[in-house]
Amino acid sequence: MVSLPPPASRQTRRRSIWPRHWFGSRLTIVFAILICGFIAMPVAALAVISARSPIETFSHLAGTILGDAVITTLILLAGVGSATALIGIGAAWLITMCRFPGRGVLELALVLPLAVPTYIVAYAYVELLDFTGPVQSGLRALFGFKSGRDYWFPEVRSLPGAIFVMSVVLYPYVYMTARILFSMQSAATLEVSRTLGCGPWRLFMQVALPLARPAIAVGVSLVLMECLNDIGAVEFFGVRTMSFAIFDTWLNRGNLAGAAQLALILMIFVMILIAGERYARGRQVYHGSGHRQQPAPFRLGAWRALAAATACLLPVLFGFLFPALLLADYASRRLDQFVSGAVLSAGLNSILIAMVTACLAVVLAFVLVYSARLSRSRAVAALGRIASVGYAIPGTVLAIGILIPLAATDNAVDAVMRQLFGVSTGLLLAGSGIAIVYACTVRFLAVSFGSIDAAMAKITDHLDMAARTLGRRPRQMLFEIHLPLLRNALASAWLLVFVDTMKELSATVLLRPFDFETLATFVYAQASRGVFEDAAAPALIIVLVGIVPLLILLRTGQADR
Repeated sequence: MVSLPPPASRQTRRRSIWPRHWFGSRLTIVFAILICGFIAMPVAALAVISARSPIETFSHLAGTILGDAVITTLILLAGVGSATALIGIGAAWLITMCRFPGRGVLELALVLPLAVPTYIVAYAYVELLDFTGPVQSGLRALFGFKSGRDYWFPEVRSLPGAIFVMSVVLYPYVYMTARILFSMQSAATLEVSRTLGCGPWRLFMQVALPLARPAIAVGVSLVLMECLNDIGAVEFFGVRTMSFAIFDTWLNRGNLAGAAQLALILMIFVMILIAGERYARGRQVYHGSGHRQQPAPFRLGAWRALAAATACLLPVLFGFLFPALLLADYASRRLDQFVSGAVLSAGLNSILIAMVTACLAVVLAFVLVYSARLSRSRAVAALGRIASVGYAIPGTVLAIGILIPLAATDNAVDAVMRQLFGVSTGLLLAGSGIAIVYACTVRFLAVSFGSIDAAMAKITDHLDMAARTLGRRPRQMLFEIHLPLLRNALASAWLLVFVDTMKELSATVLLRPFDFETLATFVYAQASRGVFEDAAAPALIIVLVGIVPLLILLRTGQADR
């Protein structure tokens, strides 16, 4: 009897179809390492600056601003995290499991607040709720009040005001993730729970909510990272968070070393958030049932249907409709702003920065994803995941970490040019839009990586095997198979990064060159001077641009269902 060799493992079979060629595993690992170094350089620069800074600097900061900034940040995170979880989970459960009038419209409208940057909503609510705003003016006219002493009205420029505004803008992160998992839950599991006597409340609390915990943890962690990244809203509300402390220490106090030390502490905050999110998910993994049967919905009576519709409508009103109506009203009174030289220049700068960033982020993400597919190496896959954590780094942290190495490179190039040719090159990198592109690419690489990686995972390995059997090399497969199949994912990733870059404020306001404005910094500058109505046109442009990828995502989600 002839003894046969043992069957090859699945990993061996998958690797054996790929010959060792120039685009093999070694080169792909080099590419992945270079991209990871590109992402990690700002954090490494922060560590170097902090280590070289005198301990007296940190002692001074710890005794003056650090304690209050940490406490304020923790309160903000706790308030926004709790509020967004309550709003997002409740809306997701009502939309998924209940039937009431207007549900189809509200299902889409609940995502719209993501199109409006937090700082724009903050500016809008100050205009709405300030003493001279329409709300208080209407109250005085209605009840005959003469001054602010005659009545009490909550102060919008406060920590509770910041919690409210961030909650009504950021809850869609929790809503979208919880909505997806609620809709994926097995109908059999929920029906068995109903058979055992679980009513709607017990079904939600004891069955659906524990199963959705991983998605909720992801959504809340994204919300908290956005809170840490925000600088426009917290500064306008007078809330001194860690991000504002970094901004104030660097620009207003002229203490770059202290700002770097605060930035490193903020990075520790982020790492704690990531670790907490992973701990909250634990080892839970959702396994689908393999069929498309949806859980049987609850048919609500008249009053309950009205209450459910109202509960889903309120976040849309406060998070999107009221600010959007105010922007449209202000913009309609200043139509000349749309064609003014300052707005056109800021718009062109924003489009140029966003286009370059989107192209760079998509190319780098595709290299990481495709390298992992070709090499079948766990190391390359791990490097791809490491490179995609830049989204967790706040823009203020990136700005400091990027400025130092770019400025050092500029100084070195300038010294060489002066010595060789007697010509000063100035700040080629730090004094141009390259620094902004670098920061936004690092921050939003995760967006493009996630979209492309998810789409690549849907392309079965059997297609690659069949192509190899027909004599196709990896380069031919790239242009003939993978790129055509990934066309929609690449376009969506490009558009998402483009819009996120258009809205980015924290890194842009710190890294922009002199006399260089984007739409975000133009709105920020006008609001800081107290003339937000003059920034209504560019703010409305940002909002309208932000709606486009949301509509694409919603359309894609409906097609998948």
